[in-house]
Amino acid sequence: MTERIRPFLKWAGGKFKLCDWINQYLPPGPRLIEPFVGAAAVFLNSSFDHYVLNDCNPDLINLYRLLQREGISFIDYCQSFFIPKNNTSKRYYKLRQQFNETHDTYEKAALFLYLNRHGFNGLCRYNSSGGFNVPMGKYLKPYFPYSEMLAFHQKAQRAVFTCVDFSKTMREAEKHDVIYCDPPYYPLSDSASFTRYHRYDFSHEKQVLLAQLCKELQQQGIRTVVSNHAIPPTRKLYKNANKLVFCEVMRSISANGSQRTLVKELLALY
Repeated sequence: MTERIRPFLKWAGGKFKLCDWINQYLPPGPRLIEPFVGAAAVFLNSSFDHYVLNDCNPDLINLYRLLQREGISFIDYCQSFFIPKNNTSKRYYKLRQQFNETHDTYEKAALFLYLNRHGFNGLCRYNSSGGFNVPMGKYLKPYFPYSEMLAFHQKAQRAVFTCVDFSKTMREAEKHDVIYCDPPYYPLSDSASFTRYHRYDFSHEKQVLLAQLCKELQQQGIRTVVSNHAIPPTRKLYKNANKLVFCEVMRSISANGSQRTLVKELLALY
């Protein structure tokens, strides 16, 4: 079995451990479209000739585009932030402020990676004004993902990165394209709800729209695979899919990540 390529970003709900399972159900096609690319685990571990990788987070897409274009020189610049003096509370919050205030896209991309690797639990969270507000984590020596970034740069030459609403990305798909959707998950409970991502509220109405788009595109010869929690609301949303398949995955069930349990997930196949 081919060794999996690990994403260079930490990411809540990332699909690295599920890539083999997901790939079983991705149909063949010339191009894979991901409207919610996140840490890009499926992109890195699938075999399509071309990719369209979208996310509503402009900081994430800015980082991906710069890494795609600049390669080693950009990786070296990012690594310059991973030094012992920057692994202190005072420096972390100074650099977080710098990230929120800078208009230099090159600097901002490198700082996004720094915050991702030094921040609490690898979270990506913003306040209502759009400011990154994740507190510092407690890591003796945060890992710098040099080889993972290089692998991403090399494969990204086959990709186009976009930062638009998921529905626009899906509606621009062409016949024979394959779409993999990994949206913000339907919450397991009201107390566990997390639907806001970079000023973007993925509401129940958005979940409904996503399911409707899958059915509409299927009628145009476009195949879609969607991940979500396997709970009554999502089973109802995707009842018109050709097939539902399930697996169990270990997930955090609290904000601090200390409580973990098996959670059932589904793939809806259109």
